[in-house]
Amino acid sequence: MKLKLIIALAILGIFPYLTFAQNADAVLGIWESEHGSGRIQIYKSGDTYEGKLVWLKEENDNSGKPLADINNPSEALRNRPVKGLDVLSGFTYKDGAWQDGTVYDPKSGKKYSCKLSMTSGGQLEIRAYMGISLIGKTQVWSRVK
Repeated sequence: MKLKLIIALAILGIFPYLTFAQNADAVLGIWESEHGSGRIQIYKSGDTYEGKLVWLKEENDNSGKPLADINNPSEALRNRPVKGLDVLSGFTYKDGAWQDGTVYDPKSGKKYSCKLSMTSGGQLEIRAYMGISLIGKTQVWSRVK
């Protein structure tokens, strides 16, 4: 009887770690921004989660050329295309959320601290902030099927 109790407790002790492993990759896939102007593919790179801009509603500027990263603070990077940019970087999964990452906004050329979390409805909440997360903005992205 004691052996069965020990086995049951061991299984219950391992269960949270199994759930953790399954939930960590729930963010993987393609997500459409709240305003519908872009889609980001979130992928795993080693132990971190990254996101690349893979689709734009408007891919070209007024002259028909692909949109460039013209607001980048580094002059050397201002000619690179916006489509294909890594806009999410350095996220690690902890306590049910993806934390300690950054988000790059090509419209402003600014990089913000960021955390990601899943809603109960399966959407992705993106919280971008400077300094502390209380001072920031949240967007809700939808998974692309």
